[in-house]
Amino acid sequence: MVTPWKEISREQLVNGYGRAIDRVIFELPNGVRKEFYIKREGTPVVTLALTPERHAVLVNQFRPGPKETLHELPGGGIDGEESPQEAALRELEEETGYRGHIKPLGTIYECGYAEKWRYCFVATDCVEVSEQSFDRHEFIEREVASLDTLRSYMRNGQLTDVAPAYLGLDYLGLL
Repeated sequence: MVTPWKEISREQLVNGYGRAIDRVIFELPNGVRKEFYIKREGTPVVTLALTPERHAVLVNQFRPGPKETLHELPGGGIDGEESPQEAALRELEEETGYRGHIKPLGTIYECGYAEKWRYCFVATDCVEVSEQSFDRHEFIEREVASLDTLRSYMRNGQLTDVAPAYLGLDYLGLL
C-alpha cells in the first residue's frame, strides 16, 4: 500500500484571477522532506455538447500558457449557490448560445500537482437558442465540428479537454 505523505508546511506564493500557487513541504515515507508547488483554483464544469447531427459544439480561445488559440469544450466556474449541472448549462449557453439535454459523467482531477477537479457533463440534442454572452475577459469563437474533427483535435493535442471529451464519447458509445 502506498503511504500518504505528511504535509509539513504550506505558504501561498501567488493569488490572482481565481488561482493560487502554494509552496508545500512534504515529508516522504523515507523521511526526506521535499518542496512542491501546488496550484489551487475553483472547481469548474466542462461539457461535451453535441447537436442532433452529432457535431461537437466547441469554443476556441487564446490561452496565455501555450500562447496560442486552443479548441476547448464549453465550461467555466460554478457561481455562488449553483449546482454543477446548473453551472454547466449556464456556461454552455453563455459561451456557445446552445442548450441541450445534459447528463453528469462524474469528476476528474486536473493533474497531480493541483487541488482541482472538474465536473464533467455531456449534453445531447444541442440547438442554438441565444447569442453568445461573454464575461469581460473572455474572447471566444464558437466552432461546430464533426466528430472526426473532434477526434483529430484530441489525438493531435489541439483540444485542452481530452479526458472529459473521452468520457462523453465513451458514455455515448461514440469512441
